[in-house]
Amino acid sequence: MDNEHDLWRVRLDKLNLFRQSGLEPYADRYERTHKAVDIINEFEQLQGLEVRVAGRMMSKRDQGKVIFTHIQDFSGRVQIYIKKDDVGADNFELIAKFDVGDIIGVQGTVFRTRRGEITVRAQVVQLLSKALRPLPEKFHGLTNVEARYRQRYVDLIVNPDVREVFVTRSKIIQAMREFLDSREFLEVETPTLHAIAGGAMAKPFITHHNTLDMDLYLRIALELPLKRLIVGGFEKVYEIGRNFRNEGISIKHNPEFTMMELYQAYANYEDIMKLTEDMISAITKKVHGTLKVTYQDEILDFSIPWRRLPMLDGILEYSGVDFNKITDDEQARALASEKGLKIDPVFTRGKIINEFFEVFVEPKLIQPTFVTGHPVEISPLAKRNAQNPEFTDRFEVFVYGRELGNAFSELNDPIDQRQRFEEQVAERAGGDDEAHMMDEDFVQALEYGLPPTGGLGIGIDRLVMFLTNSASIRDVILFPTMRPRED
Repeated sequence: MDNEHDLWRVRLDKLNLFRQSGLEPYADRYERTHKAVDIINEFEQLQGLEVRVAGRMMSKRDQGKVIFTHIQDFSGRVQIYIKKDDVGADNFELIAKFDVGDIIGVQGTVFRTRRGEITVRAQVVQLLSKALRPLPEKFHGLTNVEARYRQRYVDLIVNPDVREVFVTRSKIIQAMREFLDSREFLEVETPTLHAIAGGAMAKPFITHHNTLDMDLYLRIALELPLKRLIVGGFEKVYEIGRNFRNEGISIKHNPEFTMMELYQAYANYEDIMKLTEDMISAITKKVHGTLKVTYQDEILDFSIPWRRLPMLDGILEYSGVDFNKITDDEQARALASEKGLKIDPVFTRGKIINEFFEVFVEPKLIQPTFVTGHPVEISPLAKRNAQNPEFTDRFEVFVYGRELGNAFSELNDPIDQRQRFEEQVAERAGGDDEAHMMDEDFVQALEYGLPPTGGLGIGIDRLVMFLTNSASIRDVILFPTMRPRED
């Protein structure tokens, strides 16, 4: 009887038996008076009183004329005591055939057992939903990690700590909204289907609209529509939404993920830097009650101010290479070869600087750190630095060696923007399928005038990972993208 199909068949036979006995195994509704946690927390007030609770049977001990079970709802678990004399012999006979995993409703009185456990003594037990598949005995652990992600509904039933991760995720997003709303940002919604994939350097998913007979792209970023709103007169906007990138899957990447992007008129990247550390620190404090949280093997301290680190300074500190002394592309390529970096032969000095940063610096940035001074070649939408136009007024924020956010003073010069788009188009023609496409409408929007603007993107999933001590992005996405199961 170990075969899953055999167990399913046994339960199906019970379901048919219930129906033959006049018991409908799938109820329409059930009116509860209390949740499980209420019975526990309000025992002194509820003792001896009648209550109605409902939940999934998570255990069952049949002692002949008495059955003990624990039912679980979203708030927690409470014990149920079912006695043959209380519910009647015929009903008890049917109840005895209920299985762990079934969802039941219980009407009864609250008391404490001799062993001291708060319990509901059942007078009426109703089957609300018959479970045809048994719950696994041990669903947790590495051997079942694929099953946990594929069958998240079972994972949530048997692992309360997993449920708590997603409750915390909701609280994090709520705290973010409260912070931004309190600063007079307006939440907006922009299209998921784009005629041009823009706002980031990434490979898009392509779909087709039959009526218009045109290809469309699932958005890779929220950026360009939001900046169009700033052109249109909105001064503070944000959006929390899904992005889609047709790229690899890892503990840090999922093809669809959640971003928050905001834009503030008359601000620059330094204003946004202050807003970022204020916001993340406020969220951390609200969710955890402290600014120090444990992530894997580190204590992350979100106390402000966070470290500011120019990119070239970080490369010098962690690799010993001073790119201030490397003035042309050939020198940079030779140095990359000397250091064992695998780069494209056409990479410019700016892109090689970024490669050095990703290899030698990024993994070292454990505590929250703002990295500034990005080369213009890797920042097609950021304003050039006034003192050194080869670099931009941009920052990325890193935690535990991972990028958490990206921000810059937005490029609002339409002539410069067109030139950078054209350079990106040339790179795309040369084989870089992540290079930015030409977006004529966005350039036209800039020609109407974009005020000085600061923008920010925060990866919600990664923030949740840090604040729930989750090792993989799949642990914080309810239904991560998976390869089809091979049965």
